[in-house]
Amino acid sequence: MSDKHLSTQYDAELSAISNQVMHMGGLAESQVAQAVYALTKLSAETAERVLETETKVNQLEMEIDSELSTIIARRQPTARDLRLLVAISKMIANLERVGDEAARIARTVKRLIDSGISSRLPIGDLAYEADLAIAQLRKALDAFARLDVARALEVLKQDDQIDQEFEGLMRKLITFMMEDPRTISSCIDLVFVAKAIERVGDHAKNLAEVTIYVVNGIDVRHTPAASLEEASVGGAN
Repeated sequence: MSDKHLSTQYDAELSAISNQVMHMGGLAESQVAQAVYALTKLSAETAERVLETETKVNQLEMEIDSELSTIIARRQPTARDLRLLVAISKMIANLERVGDEAARIARTVKRLIDSGISSRLPIGDLAYEADLAIAQLRKALDAFARLDVARALEVLKQDDQIDQEFEGLMRKLITFMMEDPRTISSCIDLVFVAKAIERVGDHAKNLAEVTIYVVNGIDVRHTPAASLEEASVGGAN
Protein backbone atom coordinates (compact mmCIF):
# COMPACT_ATOMS: atom_id res chain seq x y z
CA MET A 1 0.00 0.00 0.00
CA SER A 2 1.42 3.42 -0.99
CA ASP A 3 2.32 6.10 1.54
CA LYS A 4 -0.24 8.40 -0.10
CA HIS A 5 -2.99 5.82 0.32
CA LEU A 6 -2.04 5.25 3.95
CA SER A 7 -2.07 9.00 4.55
CA THR A 8 -5.52 9.35 2.96
CA GLN A 9 -6.84 6.48 5.06
CA TYR A 10 -5.34 7.99 8.21
CA ASP A 11 -6.90 11.39 7.47
CA ALA A 12 -10.26 9.66 6.98
CA GLU A 13 -9.88 7.96 10.38
CA LEU A 14 -9.12 11.29 12.08
CA SER A 15 -12.08 12.91 10.35
CA ALA A 16 -14.40 10.06 11.32
CA ILE A 17 -13.42 10.17 14.97
CA SER A 18 -13.84 13.96 15.06
CA ASN A 19 -17.33 13.53 13.60
CA GLN A 20 -18.13 11.00 16.31
CA VAL A 21 -17.10 13.53 18.94
CA MET A 22 -19.45 16.09 17.41
CA HIS A 23 -22.26 13.52 17.39
CA MET A 24 -21.59 12.79 21.06
CA GLY A 25 -21.56 16.52 21.76
CA GLY A 26 -24.92 16.95 20.04
CA LEU A 27 -26.41 14.16 22.15
CA ALA A 28 -25.05 15.64 25.38
CA GLU A 29 -26.33 19.11 24.47
CA SER A 30 -29.76 17.68 23.65
CA GLN A 31 -29.75 15.81 26.96
CA VAL A 32 -29.24 19.02 28.93
CA ALA A 33 -31.93 20.86 26.95
CA GLN A 34 -34.39 18.01 27.49
CA ALA A 35 -33.57 17.79 31.20
CA VAL A 36 -34.32 21.49 31.64
CA TYR A 37 -37.52 21.15 29.60
CA ALA A 38 -38.51 18.28 31.91
CA LEU A 39 -37.93 20.60 34.87
CA THR A 40 -39.89 23.56 33.51
CA LYS A 41 -42.82 21.35 32.44
CA LEU A 42 -42.44 18.84 35.30
CA SER A 43 -42.51 16.09 32.67
CA ALA A 44 -41.58 12.64 33.97
CA GLU A 45 -41.73 11.28 30.42
CA THR A 46 -39.10 13.74 29.17
CA ALA A 47 -36.94 13.08 32.23
CA GLU A 48 -37.05 9.37 31.41
CA ARG A 49 -35.91 10.06 27.84
CA VAL A 50 -32.90 11.95 29.21
CA LEU A 51 -31.93 8.91 31.27
CA GLU A 52 -32.25 6.68 28.20
CA THR A 53 -29.96 8.97 26.19
CA GLU A 54 -27.32 8.74 28.92
CA THR A 55 -26.70 5.13 27.92
CA LYS A 56 -26.01 6.21 24.32
CA VAL A 57 -23.58 8.91 25.44
CA ASN A 58 -21.72 6.45 27.67
CA GLN A 59 -21.53 3.92 24.84
CA LEU A 60 -20.14 6.52 22.45
CA GLU A 61 -17.45 7.46 24.95
CA MET A 62 -16.28 3.84 25.14
CA GLU A 63 -16.36 3.40 21.34
CA ILE A 64 -14.36 6.58 20.70
CA ASP A 65 -11.88 5.67 23.45
CA SER A 66 -11.32 2.29 21.81
CA GLU A 67 -10.81 3.87 18.39
CA LEU A 68 -8.33 6.37 19.84
CA SER A 69 -6.23 3.54 21.27
CA THR A 70 -6.29 1.71 17.94
CA ILE A 71 -5.22 4.78 15.95
CA ILE A 72 -2.38 5.62 18.34
CA ALA A 73 -1.10 2.02 18.28
CA ARG A 74 -1.33 1.59 14.50
CA ARG A 75 -0.45 5.02 13.14
CA GLN A 76 2.23 6.33 15.51
CA PRO A 77 0.91 9.89 15.03
CA THR A 78 3.04 13.01 14.67
CA ALA A 79 3.15 15.52 17.54
CA ARG A 80 0.31 17.60 16.08
CA ASP A 81 -1.94 14.60 15.41
CA LEU A 82 -1.15 13.17 18.82
CA ARG A 83 -2.22 16.49 20.33
CA LEU A 84 -5.55 16.16 18.52
CA LEU A 85 -6.04 12.59 19.75
CA VAL A 86 -5.20 13.52 23.35
CA ALA A 87 -7.60 16.45 23.04
CA ILE A 88 -10.37 14.18 21.77
CA SER A 89 -9.86 11.94 24.80
CA LYS A 90 -10.34 15.00 27.04
CA MET A 91 -13.34 16.14 25.00
CA ILE A 92 -15.25 12.88 25.34
CA ALA A 93 -14.53 12.69 29.08
CA ASN A 94 -16.06 16.15 29.51
CA LEU A 95 -19.03 15.34 27.27
CA GLU A 96 -19.72 12.16 29.23
CA ARG A 97 -19.80 14.27 32.39
CA VAL A 98 -22.21 16.71 30.73
CA GLY A 99 -24.46 13.71 30.14
CA ASP A 100 -24.07 12.74 33.79
CA GLU A 101 -25.20 16.23 34.87
CA ALA A 102 -28.23 16.05 32.56
CA ALA A 103 -29.14 12.67 34.04
CA ARG A 104 -28.73 14.11 37.54
CA ILE A 105 -31.20 16.89 36.67
CA ALA A 106 -33.63 14.35 35.20
CA ARG A 107 -33.55 12.19 38.33
CA THR A 108 -34.15 15.29 40.46
CA VAL A 109 -37.13 16.24 38.29
CA LYS A 110 -38.69 12.82 38.86
CA ARG A 111 -38.17 13.23 42.60
CA LEU A 112 -39.73 16.72 42.56
CA ILE A 113 -42.76 15.42 40.66
CA ASP A 114 -43.22 12.63 43.20
CA SER A 115 -42.90 14.91 46.22
CA GLY A 116 -44.66 17.99 44.81
CA ILE A 117 -43.10 21.40 44.19
CA SER A 118 -44.37 24.91 44.87
CA SER A 119 -45.12 26.99 41.77
CA ARG A 120 -43.53 29.95 43.61
CA LEU A 121 -40.02 28.54 43.33
CA PRO A 122 -37.69 30.18 40.75
CA ILE A 123 -37.71 27.50 38.05
CA GLY A 124 -37.63 30.23 35.40
CA ASP A 125 -34.30 31.45 36.78
CA LEU A 126 -32.93 27.92 36.54
CA ALA A 127 -34.06 27.76 32.92
CA TYR A 128 -32.19 31.01 32.21
CA GLU A 129 -29.01 29.65 33.81
CA ALA A 130 -29.44 26.53 31.68
CA ASP A 131 -29.86 28.58 28.50
CA LEU A 132 -26.53 30.25 29.23
CA ALA A 133 -24.83 26.90 29.85
CA ILE A 134 -26.30 25.29 26.72
CA ALA A 135 -25.23 28.29 24.61
CA GLN A 136 -21.70 27.96 26.02
CA LEU A 137 -21.66 24.23 25.28
CA ARG A 138 -22.88 24.79 21.72
CA LYS A 139 -20.27 27.51 21.16
CA ALA A 140 -17.49 25.30 22.56
CA LEU A 141 -18.47 22.44 20.25
CA ASP A 142 -18.58 24.82 17.30
CA ALA A 143 -15.12 26.12 18.20
CA PHE A 144 -13.77 22.57 18.20
CA ALA A 145 -15.46 21.68 14.91
CA ARG A 146 -13.89 24.74 13.24
CA LEU A 147 -10.69 24.71 15.33
CA ASP A 148 -11.55 28.35 16.01
CA VAL A 149 -9.46 29.85 18.82
CA ALA A 150 -11.37 33.16 18.79
CA ARG A 151 -14.65 31.28 19.34
CA ALA A 152 -13.08 29.23 22.12
CA LEU A 153 -11.87 32.42 23.81
CA GLU A 154 -15.44 33.76 23.79
CA VAL A 155 -16.51 30.73 25.82
CA LEU A 156 -13.75 31.28 28.37
CA LYS A 157 -14.50 34.98 28.75
CA GLN A 158 -18.23 34.38 29.26
CA ASP A 159 -17.84 31.65 31.87
CA ASP A 160 -18.34 34.10 34.75
CA GLN A 161 -21.93 34.78 33.62
CA ILE A 162 -23.05 31.29 34.61
CA ASP A 163 -21.20 31.49 37.92
CA GLN A 164 -22.92 34.79 38.73
CA GLU A 165 -26.31 33.38 37.81
CA PHE A 166 -25.66 30.38 40.06
CA GLU A 167 -24.76 32.64 42.99
CA GLY A 168 -27.93 34.68 42.46
CA LEU A 169 -30.02 31.51 42.44
CA MET A 170 -28.44 30.36 45.69
CA ARG A 171 -29.45 33.62 47.36
CA LYS A 172 -33.03 33.30 46.11
CA LEU A 173 -33.37 29.68 47.21
CA ILE A 174 -31.96 30.45 50.65
CA THR A 175 -34.52 33.26 50.98
CA PHE A 176 -37.35 30.88 50.04
CA MET A 177 -36.21 28.34 52.64
CA MET A 178 -35.97 30.99 55.36
CA GLU A 179 -39.40 32.44 54.58
CA ASP A 180 -41.22 29.12 54.14
CA PRO A 181 -39.61 26.02 55.70
CA ARG A 182 -42.10 23.85 53.78
CA THR A 183 -40.07 24.56 50.63
CA ILE A 184 -36.77 23.34 52.10
CA SER A 185 -36.83 19.89 50.49
CA SER A 186 -37.72 21.23 47.03
CA CYS A 187 -35.23 24.09 47.33
CA ILE A 188 -32.41 21.70 48.17
CA ASP A 189 -33.29 19.69 45.07
CA LEU A 190 -33.18 22.89 43.01
CA VAL A 191 -29.77 23.73 44.50
CA PHE A 192 -28.51 20.42 43.08
CA VAL A 193 -30.07 21.27 39.70
CA ALA A 194 -28.44 24.72 39.68
CA LYS A 195 -25.08 23.17 40.57
CA ALA A 196 -25.44 20.59 37.79
CA ILE A 197 -26.14 23.38 35.29
CA GLU A 198 -23.12 25.32 36.53
CA ARG A 199 -20.98 22.23 35.97
CA VAL A 200 -22.25 21.99 32.39
CA GLY A 201 -20.84 25.49 31.94
CA ASP A 202 -17.56 24.36 33.50
CA HIS A 203 -17.34 21.47 31.04
CA ALA A 204 -18.02 23.85 28.15
CA LYS A 205 -15.09 25.92 29.39
CA ASN A 206 -12.93 22.79 29.49
CA LEU A 207 -13.88 21.99 25.88
CA ALA A 208 -12.87 25.49 24.80
CA GLU A 209 -9.51 25.11 26.53
CA VAL A 210 -8.99 21.83 24.68
CA THR A 211 -9.59 23.55 21.33
CA ILE A 212 -6.90 26.14 22.09
CA TYR A 213 -4.56 23.28 23.04
CA VAL A 214 -5.23 21.50 19.72
CA VAL A 215 -4.63 24.58 17.60
CA ASN A 216 -1.74 26.23 19.44
CA GLY A 217 -0.35 23.53 21.71
CA ILE A 218 -0.86 25.83 24.70
CA ASP A 219 -2.45 24.82 28.00
CA VAL A 220 -4.57 27.74 29.25
CA ARG A 221 -6.38 25.88 32.04
CA HIS A 222 -5.01 28.02 34.87
CA THR A 223 -4.62 31.27 32.98
CA PRO A 224 -6.39 34.35 34.48
CA ALA A 225 -9.24 35.63 32.30
CA ALA A 226 -7.47 38.95 31.71
CA SER A 227 -4.44 37.16 30.23
CA LEU A 228 -6.26 34.60 28.07
CA GLU A 229 -5.92 36.35 24.72
CA GLU A 230 -2.18 36.81 25.05
CA ALA A 231 -1.63 33.33 26.49
CA SER A 232 -3.58 31.58 23.72
CA VAL A 233 -1.38 32.98 20.94
CA GLY A 234 0.99 30.29 19.77
CA GLY A 235 1.49 27.77 17.05
CA ALA A 236 3.17 24.54 17.99
CA ASN A 237 3.47 22.09 15.11
